[in-house]
This record gives sequence, C-alpha cells and structure tokens, in this order.
Amino acid sequence: MKIMVLDVGGTAIKSAIFENNSLHDIRETPSESYLGGSHLVDKMISIIRSYQTAHSFAQIGISTTGQVNPLSGTIIYANDTIPGYTGTSLKAILEAEFSVPACIENDVNAAALGEAFFGAGREEKDFVCLTYGTGVGGAVFSNGSLYFGSSFSAGEFGAIITHPEDRKPHLDIFSGGYEQYASTTALVKNALKLDPSLSNGRAIFNRISELTVKELIDKWILEIIYGLTTVTHILNPSCIILGGGVMEQPYVTEQIKKRFYSHIIPSFAHVKIKKAELGNQAGMLGAAILMNEKDRLHSTI
Repeated sequence: MKIMVLDVGGTAIKSAIFENNSLHDIRETPSESYLGGSHLVDKMISIIRSYQTAHSFAQIGISTTGQVNPLSGTIIYANDTIPGYTGTSLKAILEAEFSVPACIENDVNAAALGEAFFGAGREEKDFVCLTYGTGVGGAVFSNGSLYFGSSFSAGEFGAIITHPEDRKPHLDIFSGGYEQYASTTALVKNALKLDPSLSNGRAIFNRISELTVKELIDKWILEIIYGLTTVTHILNPSCIILGGGVMEQPYVTEQIKKRFYSHIIPSFAHVKIKKAELGNQAGMLGAAILMNEKDRLHSTI
C-alpha cells in the first residue's frame, strides 16, 4: 500500500511516497510559510496533487511544525512564523480534498516515531528525542508509545528555564529558556558577535581549530548539557536521541557524551546518548506509520 507523506517545516516541505518500508520519489519544496497558514495548506494540496499522476496512494501522513491534536488533526498552536496556521483543521481539509484518510502529527513527534521504528530508538522503550535547529524540539516515548501530555503538547523542552536571570515573560515567554541558549540559532547568534562571517553552523565548525571559536562551541555544548541534565532527572529515560543538522558534527556528540555524565546523579548513569540515524527523512518515515499506529499511539490519551 502506498502512503503519501509530507514533512512540513517553516522553510521547506519534504514529500515522498512510502511503500514497502521505504521512501520513494522524494522531493523538497519551499514552504513560504511567512505567507500564512492558508498559503501553506494550499502548498500541501498542490504538492500532493503533483504525485497523483504517478502514484495511487491510499493514505496521507503529515508531519508538521506546530502543536498538533493528533485525534482531530488540528493545529493547536503555531507561532508567528506561520501567521494564521493556529486552529487549522488540516485532517478535515485533506480528507475532503483527496477522499483518503489522513493523520497529522507534530514534526518532532513524527521524527521520534521514525527513529523508534526505523532508527536509533528501535531497541528502546523509554526514550526522549530532542532536535536542535532554529529552536529546540522534543518528544517523549514511554513504554513504547508516544507520551502526549494532557493537551497533546508534551516535550516542549525548548521552554525549560536554564537562565532564570534572563527571564522576562512579559516580553518573551521563551526568555531564559533552553532554546535561546542551546539551539543552532543561539550558536550562530553568538558566533556572529565574534566574526560576521560565521553565519551558519558549517562555517563555525570549519574554524573549530581556532581557540576562540572552539571556546564558543564548548560553551554552547554546555548549554545543551544543562537541558539534558534536567530532562534526564525528570523523565529517567533509558536513552536520549539527539537530532538536527548540527548533530552531524562528530565533535558535538563526542563532547556531549564526554561531559554529560558528570552533571547527573550516578544512579541515572545508565542513560545512553545516541545520535539520530534517519536525518531529514525521520519526519516522513514517522508520518508514514501514523495510521498503522493510531490505536496504539492514542491508547494513552
């Protein structure tokens, strides 16, 4: 059976056909999310239609940015980077348009599902997955199933307060929070203060041999560890899976593994640190199994 899958991000929409446990006809399209939720939905519909001439799919699986109610397939909350996306009944729209069942899930939850069934989480029942990019996203697996929380929004690790001295919630609800210090965005922001040419992660790590750049990176890695320490002590996972493009830098995961364990209570030292295995296909692979896993995944809701 063929399944149409999309991984909808603020910058790009990745799409593919899932069949026989693998992805086919993989494409990437600019999302133009700044034009708003309606435009983004129209973009999804256009992409799906473009597959219909070559593929007859029986289901649609969507991994999307934003907080999602997976039962109704509605966007609970999306920030201002996608104006008007909050409240979108995405499942209903797509099912009416294409007359096949659709499942919708938050992008980090979908990526965690992908890792659970096809990647680094295959042998883990209790793990957390964190992704580092523009912000910090998170997902929680408990006893082999996604943990959703009381309102489908568990795993907002980016909002953990790691710097209370910088907390100004009346100006920014994320002030003093983990993602403002541990995201790739935070690393680049600090690097630009050092040298305007250090405008992305690749440029930064290309100059890691320079003492000042290495010190900058090491300080950022410590910020990552602060959040992982809190997550570990609260959730007691067997494994932490780290995703996001910056985690492809061997130095980052090596240093996290080397320095993390001195920050946690010894009785928690069994927790494993793993790098995500599926790269930018994790969300699409997770979206592909949403329908098959629907009953099991929602049994704890």
